[in-house]
Parts: sequence; structure tokens; C-alpha cells
Amino acid sequence: MKAETSVVTTKGQLVIPARLRRRYGIKKGTRVTFLEDGGRIIVQPITHEFIRGLRGSLKEEPSALASLLESRKRERAL
Repeated sequence: MKAETSVVTTKGQLVIPARLRRRYGIKKGTRVTFLEDGGRIIVQPITHEFIRGLRGSLKEEPSALASLLESRKRERAL
């Protein structure tokens, strides 16, 4: 893994190096998430590829729609 460096501006802004922006599809307007992990900060771009990769990851859990419909059914019974 090649290290890249950047400098934080007085406004707290950070420039992501061009090589990493190209590699991860980060363009103007791309949202990113900052995660803390054991003293590290992880920057995760929220791209279409990232969202596609999440598809199916919650299949084992009850669906949000099923939970919502069940909750509404209980409310109507009151």
C-alpha cells in the first residue's frame, strides 16, 4: 500500500489525492462517510459501486417493509 499525504486547510477541508479519486470514482458531489476504527479515520466514498456492493447484505434480517407493516397493524389494533 502506497502512502499518500495531504494537508488540512484552516477550514478543516482535506484534498483527496487525484490518484485515489480516480481509483475510487470520487467526483465532484460524491458523498463520503468518515468512520473511526481503533484510532484511525476511514474515508468511505458513497458511490453507485459501493451501494451495489451492499445489495443482499441484509437478506437474513427481517425486511424493513415487513417490520413497518407489522407495526402499523399493531397500531390499528389499539
